[in-house]
Amino acid sequence: MLDVLRNSAKSWVAKVLLVLLVLSFGVWGISGTVFQGAGNTVVTVGETRVTQDEFRLAYGRQVAALSRQTGTRLTREQARAFGVEQNVLVQVAMNAALDEQSRRMNLGLSEGRLAKLIAEDPAFQGIDGRFDRATFANLLRNVDMTEEDFIVSQEQTAIRQQIVEAISDGYEAPTTLLQAINRFQNETRTLDYVVLNPDIVGTIADPAGDVLTAYFEGNKQTYRAPEYRKIEYVTLRASDITDPASVADDAVRADYETYADRYRKPETRTIEQLSFADADAAKAAADKLAGGESFEDLISAESKTMSDVLLGTFERQAIPDQLIADAAFGISLAGATSGVVEGTFGPVILRVTSITPESTKNFEDVADSIRNDLALAEAEAILLDVHDAYEDARAGGETLQEAAKKQKLSPVIIEAVDRTAQTPDGDILRDLPESRQLLANAFDTDINVETAPIGLGTDGFMWFEVLDIISARDRTLDEVRDRVVEDWKRQQAATALGKLATELQKRVRDGEVLTAVAADQGLVTEIKYDIRRQDEDAVLGAAAIAAAFGGPDGLVAVADDAGGSAKILMQVTGITTPDASSVSSLPEATQQALSRRMGDDMLTQAIVQMQGEFGVSYDPAVVEQAISRSR
Repeated sequence: MLDVLRNSAKSWVAKVLLVLLVLSFGVWGISGTVFQGAGNTVVTVGETRVTQDEFRLAYGRQVAALSRQTGTRLTREQARAFGVEQNVLVQVAMNAALDEQSRRMNLGLSEGRLAKLIAEDPAFQGIDGRFDRATFANLLRNVDMTEEDFIVSQEQTAIRQQIVEAISDGYEAPTTLLQAINRFQNETRTLDYVVLNPDIVGTIADPAGDVLTAYFEGNKQTYRAPEYRKIEYVTLRASDITDPASVADDAVRADYETYADRYRKPETRTIEQLSFADADAAKAAADKLAGGESFEDLISAESKTMSDVLLGTFERQAIPDQLIADAAFGISLAGATSGVVEGTFGPVILRVTSITPESTKNFEDVADSIRNDLALAEAEAILLDVHDAYEDARAGGETLQEAAKKQKLSPVIIEAVDRTAQTPDGDILRDLPESRQLLANAFDTDINVETAPIGLGTDGFMWFEVLDIISARDRTLDEVRDRVVEDWKRQQAATALGKLATELQKRVRDGEVLTAVAADQGLVTEIKYDIRRQDEDAVLGAAAIAAAFGGPDGLVAVADDAGGSAKILMQVTGITTPDASSVSSLPEATQQALSRRMGDDMLTQAIVQMQGEFGVSYDPAVVEQAISRSR
């Protein structure tokens, strides 16, 4: 285990964890304690010991973080599968090494400096930007930490940070390295290329019987039938138990009258508004209207268009300017205009181009909808009662069918389905409720075993049972003949395409012009200008771009296209390399990220060296005790 800890500290995973440790866990001080009792010690680095409680706190926080990410509380077994135990051991051993180093260097922190660090933490500040004790206490309560423990942990963290900053902060990547990365990342290449699609090799004839049989036998595992399960399930949602016929006519009528406004559609009007600079201009326009001039003439005179004056279609209460609303809804006929209206933003003249009168849906038109809504509401109210009644029936020995029938629920039987929701016919059951969880649970139980209900979000519940298990088996050739023939022909076409691409590649390498070689196949070459290694291209794809950078100018290469079904035959026709002495085209963010990563590498190496010098040991029994006590 000691080797594992040391080796883990050298890995990229550990480097990432180290950053989390220093920047996140370090904030809460998951650190070592000097001279604790040996029987309570998880990890020892020199004379610094990590106690069971400290390990448990770090372990619990990482489990909680992963639980939030996955959306479910991780079990101990799941946490172990994620490697939480190992990661936390690495974390606390690294932190303990820093604490031991700070102890040996007699590093410390004044009370004033510590108080200033805590007061300046934005997490503990109120809306005025100053330290707020109530906020401070509340946050500590939320993470289950006492004020005394937090202050101690902050002191340890601040002391530890002195070593971290001395080793890694301010490190700048060497200019020579940045120049090399700049040349690598920003080198561009221009390509002539041709796409060789599978149809270029012509139609592949069906294989002879013995050939097909041999291919099938060599790939039998591909065509093996998976295990299937016959599943019976029943859902309980409000919609499953609604009974509209049970809702009395009087109740429907009463609901309609109580909520009559729901069925009333207010009057709406389409309004145009012509604005004027001042009252005199507006009055002059109104006089012109009275004299027989059209509203369109006024719009043109104001150098505006019809779209400029269109306000839109509104209900009365939707118009924010009450004066405009009153005037618009005071116009009696569509097409008529108002006088001058002193609106909030100046004088205007309005025209209403259309009027849609208020309407109310008749009771008969909405009665069925109301009845269904009332039935659904009643079903939602008794949902848990039905759930309990079903559970009681099963506890009393009734089958799923019997218990469901008693509650007027309708069981569904799936004759055969595999873990991926596919039937033996190849159909995907896309309407399975909670498909992923249902199938996972169904394939984790046995025949006729009563299982716990599965939640249907916030809508209800589902119960299921496995009625039969159809074991996995080898299919016969006759069962999958068509599929095998297609797979064989696809393989043959790919082989022939690869052979052709290699032959064409050799011709170009031997001196023929790519354009002429492509023309012999009835194809036309294309050009890609100035591609870079990290570029994404919908035609070339990652493999072809990588191949394009696999040699010098003039390189002739073959690679799969972006879709993986065609081949790309290409020739590099130009290379542009950045100035060897410059890093100006390398983004500043990239330079800073590289410097930070190198600083982190140096810090990791320093901690590994500390561990080697101080010695690291651990007690697996105490680790188990700490984990077993974790909530």
